[in-house]
Amino acid sequence: MPDQPSKPAHEDLWVFGYGSLMWRPGFEFLEQVPARLIGEHRALCVYSFDHRGTPEKPGLVLGLDRGGACRGIAFRVAAARRDDVIGYLRGREQTTHVYREVMRSVWLENEPRARVSALAYVVDRGHVQYAGRLSLQEQLRYVRQGHGRSGNNRDYVLETVRSIEAQGFRDPQLHRLSLMLHDEAPLHR
Repeated sequence: MPDQPSKPAHEDLWVFGYGSLMWRPGFEFLEQVPARLIGEHRALCVYSFDHRGTPEKPGLVLGLDRGGACRGIAFRVAAARRDDVIGYLRGREQTTHVYREVMRSVWLENEPRARVSALAYVVDRGHVQYAGRLSLQEQLRYVRQGHGRSGNNRDYVLETVRSIEAQGFRDPQLHRLSLMLHDEAPLHR
């Protein structure tokens, strides 16, 4: 059973997005604010057996992994929508329980740069789908082959990079991978 988000149900919920949640949150929110989480970093460290791959041909998706920091987006959800959004996120993010549902402090990158507690999905390093640190060539191989119920893995990476750029920053590892993916000729026009 995932940890229960600790704030009372009558308070607004913050959700931290660092991957596809940035460009396809899929839930109603009151505002979105650029944010930074300290203590974990964005990494292509999760084999995808569902959304962007299959057990036979895994894709590779993002997780929050130990150490460093991660820039993303904090979404503020109305208290009245809290339970619905948590239910939606559990259905989306917890299909194979590769993530731990946790509350983390995030710093909003607006004025007055407030610190809030946000729901986040952190990779479970003991899970069979935890890929650890893969070389860029290994990442490219999994992303090229990955295709699951949410689409192909290449689009997932490229959309995430576009979202990061729209926020005004870069993720050097993901940007290198996206350049390699852009250099590939499309399969059809």
